[in-house]
Amino acid sequence: MKKRALIAGLTALVMAAGLAACSGGGGGGADANANAKCTNKIIHKDAPKVTAWAWYPNTQLVVDNFNKSHTDVQVCWNNVGQGGDEYDKFQTAVSAKKGAPDVVMLEADHLANYVIQGALVDISKYGANKVKKNFSAGAWKDVSVGDAVYAAPIDGGPMGLIYRKDIFAKYGITKPPATWDEYAADAQKVKDAGGPLFGDLGGNVPAVMMALQIQKGAHPFQYDPTKPKEVGVKLDDPASKQVLDYWAGLVKKGLVGTADQFTAEYISGVVGGKYATYVSAAWAPGYLTGAGVGKGNDKGQFAVAPLPQWDPSNPVSVNWGGSAFAVTTQAKDKKLAAEVALGLDADPASLENGWKNLVIFPLNQTVLKSKEIADYPLDFFGGQKAYGEVYIPAENGYKGFTYSPFQVYYYAQLQKQLTAINGGKIDGAGAAAAVQDAVVKYAKQQGFTVK
Repeated sequence: MKKRALIAGLTALVMAAGLAACSGGGGGGADANANAKCTNKIIHKDAPKVTAWAWYPNTQLVVDNFNKSHTDVQVCWNNVGQGGDEYDKFQTAVSAKKGAPDVVMLEADHLANYVIQGALVDISKYGANKVKKNFSAGAWKDVSVGDAVYAAPIDGGPMGLIYRKDIFAKYGITKPPATWDEYAADAQKVKDAGGPLFGDLGGNVPAVMMALQIQKGAHPFQYDPTKPKEVGVKLDDPASKQVLDYWAGLVKKGLVGTADQFTAEYISGVVGGKYATYVSAAWAPGYLTGAGVGKGNDKGQFAVAPLPQWDPSNPVSVNWGGSAFAVTTQAKDKKLAAEVALGLDADPASLENGWKNLVIFPLNQTVLKSKEIADYPLDFFGGQKAYGEVYIPAENGYKGFTYSPFQVYYYAQLQKQLTAINGGKIDGAGAAAAVQDAVVKYAKQQGFTVK
């Protein structure tokens, strides 16, 4: 199958998976620069403009900081939606070959999908490697393939275990579990004493399950965009099955809940002490604070510990989420757009605002190596120095993931099977086999050679 047909199939996948094309006007590149209505104020009006889409709450400040310090270029920013809402519009622009911004915020696990469509620029030729030393190996791997670099890292999601200090104290858990065996044992102890659920297996967070499988030793995908017709798919290997079976066992015993996360029901449970732990990432304190957690009777009750390990003699750090700035192929001046992608949210003032206000977990090592962030007490965790104790070591240990060009489809299939596990309809091994079969079948239908 020709590459054009392969790309067409992947575009259809994005649309079918909820990133559907939507009607819209406006051209990308030069047209966008000439006609865009900027949310922000342009400070140096005679300078050329680079359009950008981004959704973080402090983006206005970040853009203003950039524009104040640059006389050679100005950022014209718009928030067209967060995550999937933005991807709707970006996919429309990619398919139409017009309407995209010069610079776009993307989550790392979505990059491969747009790279194979020819929508993103390799910015290694525009100075990206000059800042490579500012990032961990894992952060850089997530945005690059070989010598090619497709985005500038901004925010990461090194994972940890958030827990309720009051629940742990009430049921005699003197320290957070260091292994997943200890996690299961503590969960059983709390249940036997009539306590709450120990955690939650949300069917709608398949990225968490993928991360835990990788932590166990799984390698879900092998993919190199320079060989766009080939992909390795190993979703039913022993490690993947064992992790799914582990969580299926916790569900079956009633030790963890099955509520979808990021819902009012789930947040109500977190606030009300329904869950003793929350397996999440460094951005979670900001999300929970914004959702009203930690502001009432549960204020000061949360703490965070390193993520439990499958093999404590071989600790593995994993990641959930995080974003980067990519340059689109519709940008008229790609060099100037790369300057913006590499410079946005890279100045000290923007970075400090981000991590102090729980907007981002910065990936810039200049920040992460500073005593200020390591010793910074987070109010959400009752003054715990969570960055230095948990999240920075986790980020520095993260080696990076390999994502597939059909990551959205894979997540949909894994979510389907997690829901089946939660409903008692399938065990972990069966779920892994079902995901493998569905993804391999789909990949072949799209013209991939599956290794």
